Amino acid sequence: MLALERIHLTYNPGTVREMGLFRDFSLDVPQGQYLSVVGSNGSGKTSMLNLLCGSLMPDAGRVLMAGKDITGQSEHVRARNIGRIHQNPAMGSCAGMSILENLALSGSKQKKMNLLPAVDRKQVARYKEMLAPLGLGLENMLEARAGNLSGGQRQALALIMAAMTPISCLILDEHTAALDPKTADTIMHLTDSLIHEKGITAIMVTHNLRYALDYGNRIVMMHQGQIVLDESDENKQALRLEKVLGLFNEISVECGN
Repeated sequence: MLALERIHLTYNPGTVREMGLFRDFSLDVPQGQYLSVVGSNGSGKTSMLNLLCGSLMPDAGRVLMAGKDITGQSEHVRARNIGRIHQNPAMGSCAGMSILENLALSGSKQKKMNLLPAVDRKQVARYKEMLAPLGLGLENMLEARAGNLSGGQRQALALIMAAMTPISCLILDEHTAALDPKTADTIMHLTDSLIHEKGITAIMVTHNLRYALDYGNRIVMMHQGQIVLDESDENKQALRLEKVLGLFNEISVECGN
């Protein structure tokens, strides 16, 4: 289980730009759940992800993983158990390193550092086996620099890298927003397959309402630091796009968008 418990968060406290975002905010994500999160700009979606990943600390409240309080844990320590895919494909891999080097580095993130070579050539066959099902030809490009890949190829590589080692949760931060529609669909299919194959907990923030309804077994809509819609399983399946879009538009008009 991953949870935020009675979170309080204020930006720019004590200044004219002070903004209280979260007031006694709580969210529980059970083990194995695939949660889609939608909401207007400024609703708190990314702040929520940052709190979970440790790049943002709450003013009060707790962050829990499997019942353990990890509120004070640093971002790099949490990264051993929480994988994160960002909106910008360039953030998921090192541009100056080859695909092979990126995979080797990612596969070693839970191991102790030593002076042995980072790339184990004995793993090449396994890496090719991991990449081949993507259908993007990456298995034949192991020596290519990650920075020379297309956005879709790089995001697919980031997904594979995030789940190479055992993780408790996968955070998807609008990870298809920078891609063209066809490539975005490909990445969503890959994401869905990966989540179900690994059986990991996933939290996906997206502005694509169709993706939010088609993927996952729970949907949450946020507005001004609060949850205004929360449906799971059969209730989520029964939701129609028109209803979710209507509520989303109502919120957007209220916000002046």
